[in-house]
Amino acid sequence: MKKSYYQKMAFLGAILLTLLAFQKYTNKSFEKFPELTFISENSSSISLSEFNPNELSAADWQKMGFSEKQTATILKYKEIVGGEFTSKEQLKKCYSISPEKYSEIENFILLPEKTQSNHFTKGSFTKKDLKINGKFNPDHYSQNDWEKMGFSEKQASAILKYKSYLGGSFVSKEKFKDCFIISDENYQKLEPYLILPAKTPDNFAKNRFKKDTVREKINYKPFDPNTLDKEGWEKLGFSEKQANVIVNYRDRNLKGSFKSLDDIKNCFVINEEKFNEMKPYIRLSQVKNDSKLDSFKETDFSKTDLNSITFKQLIEFGFDEKAAGSMVGFRKKLGGFVTKEQILDTYNIDKDLTQKLVNLAPLDVSKVQKYSLVDAPEDWLKNHPYFKYSADKIIYYRMSNPDDKKIWKFIKVKPEYEARMRLYVK
Repeated sequence: MKKSYYQKMAFLGAILLTLLAFQKYTNKSFEKFPELTFISENSSSISLSEFNPNELSAADWQKMGFSEKQTATILKYKEIVGGEFTSKEQLKKCYSISPEKYSEIENFILLPEKTQSNHFTKGSFTKKDLKINGKFNPDHYSQNDWEKMGFSEKQASAILKYKSYLGGSFVSKEKFKDCFIISDENYQKLEPYLILPAKTPDNFAKNRFKKDTVREKINYKPFDPNTLDKEGWEKLGFSEKQANVIVNYRDRNLKGSFKSLDDIKNCFVINEEKFNEMKPYIRLSQVKNDSKLDSFKETDFSKTDLNSITFKQLIEFGFDEKAAGSMVGFRKKLGGFVTKEQILDTYNIDKDLTQKLVNLAPLDVSKVQKYSLVDAPEDWLKNHPYFKYSADKIIYYRMSNPDDKKIWKFIKVKPEYEARMRLYVK
């Protein structure tokens, strides 16, 4: 009995000790595991605040987490769109800003969501609001002055070249308006501030020649225009470019010789006053009649479509064969010009002479073939100068996504390339 009693007490004691140990375990306070923190690839924490992307330098963009290469791309894109971002929508299109990065900075950008109606893109040019500080004489404006007003670098350069063509002065509001870079809308804004006569003076041709060639009075002697070289025409008071045009006109258009005084008078760089000044001294050599010689018929370039102008007509206007061939060849590859700016971008051409041509001649774009990305023929895509580098991507993506908007998103071309491509997309 005694032994059984002790065994029961020992068993109860063991149970009691187990219960006490369990209670102590359940009441113990455990330390929590440290909270996990995932470190991004860019481990430095970037503190963002509101900013205007037009005011950021390269260093500022890099402080926001962009690489040196990405920063250079953003700043280049800014130049392409006209030197200023006009909306969040526009900034978002910069391919070096990923969708994730854009989402991170979007709420801090001090720009409107979308480009306002007074901004639009045409080709590679961007039209912006002009900053006009008061009345001004455009003859006194430099490249920098035009850019400050709101024109792009290329536009400002084209305006100055047009002034140079006119003889160093815009002459009148009429002539200023004729500059193709100045849109009708911009001209209406500028017109009240222009310090220029409203109408072109009747003696404009005379004024233009005197301004274009600063010269002393010429002591003429009898001369044969068929034997004069470029230097000979320069001695008669013509500029180097004018002399080149005269020689090209004689040698290429007239098959090597002037046949009559009218042939000389018809050369567009010889104005009526200059012709009358030279006329008493001109001694035309006798030219044998040759039935094979083509009779020359002067072209009215003010009525000659730039999408139809021929190689011979370009030579007649004053271009050399290399330049004329480049222009016709480039036009053929494009399927026709859509903007006059494209003509100015042609390789191997005289920019000043081209500026004169595009100011004078019309451009009919009605026959230029345009396609959607979905419907464009494969051979057209692969041969067109603007599309051939993206042709394979377009063909691939449109098979599963027959939607132009989606295809543009997938091919991810640079904004300046997209702007050129869209000229030929309907």
